[in-house]
Amino acid sequence: MAKGDEKRRIGLREVRALGPGKMVWDAAVSGFLARRRGSEAVFYYVTYRTAAGRQRWYRIGRHGAPWTPDTARVEALRVLTEATKGADPAAEKDALRHAVTVEELCRRYLDDAEAGRLLVRGGKPKKPLTLASDRGRIEGHIIPLLGKLPVAAVTRRDVERCMHSIAEGETKQTKKVRPRGVSRLRGGRGVATRTVGLLGAIFAYAVERRMRPDNPAHRIRKFAENKRERRLSDEEYEALGKALRQAEETIWPAAVAALRFLALTGWRSGEAVALRWHDVDLARRTAMLGDTKTGKSMRPLSHAACDVLRSLSRANDGALVFPATRGDGPMLGFKKFARGIIALAELPADVTPHVLRHSFASLAADLGYSEPTIGALIGHKGHTITSRYMHAADAVLLAAADAVAKRTAELMGEGDPEGEVVPLRAAG
Repeated sequence: MAKGDEKRRIGLREVRALGPGKMVWDAAVSGFLARRRGSEAVFYYVTYRTAAGRQRWYRIGRHGAPWTPDTARVEALRVLTEATKGADPAAEKDALRHAVTVEELCRRYLDDAEAGRLLVRGGKPKKPLTLASDRGRIEGHIIPLLGKLPVAAVTRRDVERCMHSIAEGETKQTKKVRPRGVSRLRGGRGVATRTVGLLGAIFAYAVERRMRPDNPAHRIRKFAENKRERRLSDEEYEALGKALRQAEETIWPAAVAALRFLALTGWRSGEAVALRWHDVDLARRTAMLGDTKTGKSMRPLSHAACDVLRSLSRANDGALVFPATRGDGPMLGFKKFARGIIALAELPADVTPHVLRHSFASLAADLGYSEPTIGALIGHKGHTITSRYMHAADAVLLAAADAVAKRTAELMGEGDPEGEVVPLRAAG
């Protein structure tokens, strides 16, 4: 305590009476003081000596909620107790202030993932679409809610609050990203659950790099995800078929062909959009997909699906089967085109390309095909046919693909109706 500094039990009267640059030491707790700087702000401090004999000043906080003379005095006692045990609270607080934040952790995680240094199941790097989803969740949800927190300070409760904030739509927003485009950041329970799953991976990355000893997202009780069991009714299939035929005059032809192809094959939309001509063998009626969600996969192609492909122009073997309106890249606007066709059919908004996939699988089940056969047709995990048939699908799978595609085409009003056989009258 400097000469001339007062020492009395600090209360509100003493705090209010402090002049600029003055301080008052507490008579009840040694080392506890209040100090007014050049402004009107008053701060509470506590001083102590470390085990090595070094004097430390620990700033408790500014006068005002939550810090009052009484609450600050309690905090000062806590700090002094820690110091007597050999700790250095001021150094720990300073280290925490300069520690890596969640935002910095997320940036490092994305950098390593995009460079292929983070391997997922199967020892493979994350796919570009997965990385794009991760970046969207990090930029849109994680950083706004947790980004400023030090990695070492994040608690299980912080992760739970983050999850509920996303579920309640606090981070939901729509912003303009291109002259004629918008980006919609969605909230809801499903998004919250998937974001917490990503947080678990990010903090596991932090644990591996010794940024913290545990994973605060581990075993968080998440919302149950609603499985999408939607399938098209017969009437909806008919409406979709009519819309596809009408759309050929007004919507980008490759997008119309792609949606029809999805209905006839049950593929994932990303697989169709990324399909190139060198992946397709029309003679054997097969397609070899090298990088799907479930790895390398061979798919049988029905006659109806091959007819869709033959209707398209083929620039070269390396070209995309379903090209974009401009450039050589994939059709980024396919989802928008698909929504336009679905709106033309006057179908509900919950009808998506994924619904076509589930509908195809459901039709196959209706026709009596087994789960392994259906899995081989649409590339379900654990049911690929690559290990047994490296060059061509067998006759059984091709027949199954034809049967399901034929039924799909019939429901869309595009199949060949089975006509009635009428005996011809003998001549003369």
